[in-house]
Formats: sequence, structure tokens, C-alpha cells
Amino acid sequence: MKVSEFDFHLPPELIAQYPSPRRGDSRLMVVDRQSSKITHTHFSYFLQFLQAGDLLILNNTMVFPARLRGHKEGKSGKVEVLLTKRLTPNQWEALVRPGRKLRPGDGVIFGEGKLQATIVDRGERGKRVLQFHYRGDFFQLLEKLGSPPLPPYIKRAPTAEDHLRYQTIYAEERGAIAAPTAGLHFTRQMLSSLEAQGVEQVSITLHIGVGTFQPIEVEKVEEHKMEEEHYRISPRAATILNRALEEGRRIFAVGTTTTRALESAPSSTAEGIPTGEGWTNLFIYPGYQFKRIKALLTNFHLPRSSPLILVCAFAGRELIMEAYQRAIAARYRFYSYGDSMLIL
Repeated sequence: MKVSEFDFHLPPELIAQYPSPRRGDSRLMVVDRQSSKITHTHFSYFLQFLQAGDLLILNNTMVFPARLRGHKEGKSGKVEVLLTKRLTPNQWEALVRPGRKLRPGDGVIFGEGKLQATIVDRGERGKRVLQFHYRGDFFQLLEKLGSPPLPPYIKRAPTAEDHLRYQTIYAEERGAIAAPTAGLHFTRQMLSSLEAQGVEQVSITLHIGVGTFQPIEVEKVEEHKMEEEHYRISPRAATILNRALEEGRRIFAVGTTTTRALESAPSSTAEGIPTGEGWTNLFIYPGYQFKRIKALLTNFHLPRSSPLILVCAFAGRELIMEAYQRAIAARYRFYSYGDSMLIL
């Protein structure tokens, strides 16, 4: 299977550069896998597609201000660092710019010296390993000195609004450098209404890493390797999930990251989904047999990307590519701050 089969042209003006004026004020495309029917509606009608007994699975990862701007020690040249993976309490793997000018032994200064780092090693795919030096709490410093790691297709600097809007309202577990964007649409009122309707809700965790934006550089889909991301399923979540599976209830996954965490968890006929955590590099592409989810809420994804390929695996490539063409014709907003799609 060729990656080019998942390509499409998107007019640049359809890439959402800002969130909608109000959270939840977005369009919703509904795709029925059995009938191939495609319906246009509004996210405020999302709850009409669920019923009492359904289980809604959310990814409660929290985005942290992973982007830092500073300068090389002893020089005025600007340096940008995107933290991608914590290796030890004070050591991080990161993407740095300009990468070619930053070598092991070089120092970087942030916030007039309140936070400093030394490059100690080279990592894979152009990454660097940084050892940080500071006083106090590292994440409190990040809150002051860092900024939201907006995706590269958002062509502007982060604003104060992004600190709130590039985060789900149910985010709890700090560790992501990208938001689980399907969850950005939910308001507290929507979740309360779903609960009152008898829709059960539970959270699991998958910390989204840099791999979510990583282009697929191979020609054949099957040869692509995902970067590892950390996930966790709590005892409470495992209990609720296993009960729903045993009872044959519908499980709605909010987002491709939630889907990957659910599908990554090991299973056995005796115990079902176990409690636990681990690292996953699961790449889901057409031909994959989904074990747990019955419906998927997602945003509109980049062409030739792993999230798009996952969605095609769930609903069929032809149906999804047709849905994307209709979304473009109807002027839907695409990507992180864009509109949503519900696949039933």
C-alpha cells in the first residue's frame, strides 16, 4: 500500500489558524460506515448520536509549555528548543533550531539565566539531549518561560488564548507536546449533558509526542515506524472498559490517540484490558482489526499522515477520502483548531 494513496490537496485557507470564537462552536461531519452516508451538522448535536449505556473514552493528557526560546551561551544568536521526551528529571530529548550550530558542549540560556541547558549528546532524527540547570521547580519555570507548542501548520506566534484553548477541559496528566485535538470541542456543559443522558465517561492517558507531526518518509505504508509514546490505563478505567466490553456496549473513542492507547493495551480472554502503563509505537493502517472501539470522534488530519491512515483503517480509505473532498467543498476548517468528524 502506497502512502500516496492517502494524499489530497487542501487549500491553505482551510487550515484553521485560530480556535473557534467559543469552545464547541464547530461543525461536525457524521460518517456512517455501514450506509456510507455523510451528514453535515454542528458539534452541539453530538449527544444526539449517543444513547444511554454508551461509553465515551477521553485522553486526559495535558499539554505543557514545551517550546523555549533563548540564545546560545556567549553569543546573541537565537535558539529555539522543543522538548520532546523526558529522559531523567533534568535531562530531555529535544528538537533544536538551528540544529547544525548546536553541538555537544554548547550552552543555551533562557529567561536571562533563570534556566540554562547544556547540550550533552546527539539524538536520532536531528534531536539533541539537553541537561538543564536551574533553581526551584522545572515545570513552574516552563510555565513562565515556555509557550504552547502549536503545530507547525499554525503560522503565527502563540497568544494568551492558546494557553487555554490548546488544552482540553479535562486535561489532568502533564506530558504532551500536542493536544488531543478531538477533545478540544467539549465543554463542561456538553459532558454534563452526556452524563445526564446516561453516557458513561472515563479517561485514559496517552502523552502525544513529536511523532504526531512527523512526516511519513517511506513510500510503502507498512514500512513506516512510529515514535514511541507513553500511555496509562488506570484501575478504574480498566474496570469500566472491561465491563462495557463484556456487556457489548458501544465504545466511543475521542481521538486517534485514545484509539491507539486502547488498541495498544495487551489483552487476554481471562482478564480483558489490564491496568498498567507502557510505551507504544502502534501504527494502525488499513487491514488492522480493531478490538475495542465502535465509534470514533476525530478532527480532519494532514495528508499522508499516520492519524489520517488510522481513520482510513477504521472507516475505509475510499469513504474517508470522499468525506475529505466533501469537507473541502463545504469549506470545513482543518487540523488542530478545525472542525470535527464522527465515524459511526
